[in-house]
Amino acid sequence: MASANQYFEQQTRWRPLEIAFWLATLLPFVAAPNYLSLASQVAITALFALSLDLLVGYAGLVSLGHAAFFGAGAYTAGLIAKHYWTEPLTGLLIASIFSGILGYALSHIIVRFRHLALIMLTLGFGLLLHEAANSASPLTGGADGLQGFRVPSVLGFKFDMFGRAAYAYSLAVLFVCFLVARRIIHSPFGLALRGIRENAVRMPAIGAASQAHLRKAYTLAAVMAGIAGALLTHTTSTVSLDVLSFGRSADVLVILILGGAGRLYGGIIGAIIYMVARDQFSGVNPQYWYFWIGLLLVAVVMFLPNGILGGFSRFLKRIN
Repeated sequence: MASANQYFEQQTRWRPLEIAFWLATLLPFVAAPNYLSLASQVAITALFALSLDLLVGYAGLVSLGHAAFFGAGAYTAGLIAKHYWTEPLTGLLIASIFSGILGYALSHIIVRFRHLALIMLTLGFGLLLHEAANSASPLTGGADGLQGFRVPSVLGFKFDMFGRAAYAYSLAVLFVCFLVARRIIHSPFGLALRGIRENAVRMPAIGAASQAHLRKAYTLAAVMAGIAGALLTHTTSTVSLDVLSFGRSADVLVILILGGAGRLYGGIIGAIIYMVARDQFSGVNPQYWYFWIGLLLVAVVMFLPNGILGGFSRFLKRIN
């Protein structure tokens, strides 16, 4: 027991590189104030990628419909702001609860399947929710999106065109969710998830109920994705049908591949690289910027099959 406690204590200990990374996230306030709006989008996308990593990287559940929970959180926060109140923190909480309930309900079906069937099932759920939102235009605005509301501020700090409050808000929520994810991953539950990822059949033999653990992981991932969607609503004061699209689910999976799935910072690093690259490539060539994203993805998969963080980790082992 002592050795197990020592293992978890060692895993949860903060390393200097981690501290330096989070301090560096404050640099845009002084080094790139004109890009704070982009930085807030990066933080939101990083949280979305972190939520998917709990499924793909740690539980071994590949999903092509994770945008369902992102969109559920976005629409819930938007409907609250439009019809009830514009205070964002309670809206964030309600959006996370609704997404979690949706994730828990779907998890009873999802955890029964693996491989291609699982991919098709998650894709199907995502497309169903997308079309449901499109059809319910009196509620969601349909293809025109949910409009006619504005979230003015958070804790007294106004959302302005420069993105200062938006980035501070998004970064703070990302950091809190990261702390929760870090605690989950470096715990007996997180260790059990990695065991289920490697061999779901044998894990029950040592007392880890595979399906129950996977349902918990799926629900937690849905909650985090819903928070990310609500953040997008609060910082942009609009909800488009794109929040439920297959393209958003595919993009976040690409982000994980770039950064490195199954690595705590993989989704965050992948989001930074993807969003900055997209911003730069779309500025150079607005029509064909996906070509360059595809080229970047092919290069990473060919030369860094475990993602950028996987390659960085291998490099550190070679020099030590």
